[in-house]
Amino acid sequence: MRKFPFVLCLLLFVFCSLLSLNAYDWGLQLNQSLGVEGVSGESQDNSLTYSGTLVPWFSLPFGSPAYNAGNLYLSAGVTLSYPSESGDRAVLFIPELLRTELSWRIGTNSEIKIGRMNYSDPLGIIANGLFDGARFSFSLNNSSFSAGLWYTGLLYKKSANITMTDNDMDAYREELDYARFGDTYFAPRRIIAAFDWNNPYLANWLRLKASLIAQFDLSGSDDLYHSQYLAIKAAIPVRNFVFDLGGCLELAEQSEELKVSLAGEFGIGWMLPTPIRDMLRFSCLLTNAAINDSAFAAFVPITTIPQGEILQAKFSGLSMFRLDYTARLHETFSINIVNAYFIASDYESYQGFPQVSSGGRKGNFLGYEVSGRLIWSPFSDLQLNLGGGIFLPSMGNTGSQSGVLWRVNFNVALAIF
Repeated sequence: MRKFPFVLCLLLFVFCSLLSLNAYDWGLQLNQSLGVEGVSGESQDNSLTYSGTLVPWFSLPFGSPAYNAGNLYLSAGVTLSYPSESGDRAVLFIPELLRTELSWRIGTNSEIKIGRMNYSDPLGIIANGLFDGARFSFSLNNSSFSAGLWYTGLLYKKSANITMTDNDMDAYREELDYARFGDTYFAPRRIIAAFDWNNPYLANWLRLKASLIAQFDLSGSDDLYHSQYLAIKAAIPVRNFVFDLGGCLELAEQSEELKVSLAGEFGIGWMLPTPIRDMLRFSCLLTNAAINDSAFAAFVPITTIPQGEILQAKFSGLSMFRLDYTARLHETFSINIVNAYFIASDYESYQGFPQVSSGGRKGNFLGYEVSGRLIWSPFSDLQLNLGGGIFLPSMGNTGSQSGVLWRVNFNVALAIF
């Protein structure tokens, strides 16, 4: 704990020293969010939340000026959160190293990156976020290939959002305690390896992506969870329509048992023939049900990517049907309206709101959600968002007696430099 102020001062000294270099670029970003949420009929559960994050960043190109061969990018953030993670009425300060990477181009078609970088699988449901490691990519004809190897144990647990096992979930829920910083700050220790292929011009009408991802649990617990994923996604543009089709096969080893799970995606996007730029999109995400005494288990992603704007459920034992409408009414103003319906794939895997009634689970239909967002960007470096919505368990048969889940959120994002 005593070392933390020293490390923070050292990072500040390095950042200021870098500003004396030539050909650099740097800036500050400020992101503030104020939200109110609750469940109707349960006023004691209504809560006001606030978070503000200040992110300084620095970029320095180097190497041959003609080819811009390399680039160093550094960014960090400090977040003020109220209430604290446990729900106590206290302010919590959270330091975090964000995207920080060294990239170097090799020739005209290859690149290597080292550091903390962004990665997402083709479907966006397996692994999505910042990871520490290295990635090599190269292009060949119309295809691009990449191979990456990352470690998760140095990430902040709330940002990494890795909750694959019960132990992961318990660690995620524990509040950050500076007296036990090493035990309460970091994400679960895992190694992730990925090989990706992308061809956006296959046959001039088909865009295809594929990934082979492996995850190895290094936690040392008695309940290790190793998993491998094969994900494929195809996009077919046809005039004003775009058709998406994707699927994922997961193989997992837990307690010396081999488990299989499936996830799929289908979507249709339609650029409407109207005077404004607007789009209507229907999509569905499907997962298989876990079957007792069989090899079929619930799909478990590496990172928990919330499904739904209001429900924000984990994509395990869950299927979702969604209809989005997005319109840019003006150069500075746009809207987004989302309708979603959620279905539990089986009786045991899905855990979350709505709560199961005392008489036990009666059905698989969780309920309906509607949400909207207004986005105003009067300047390129300023954006204001106002969003909100409700989730209605009464339109399902799982927890139909539960109250309406609602949320309103206001966000301001400002680039200071």
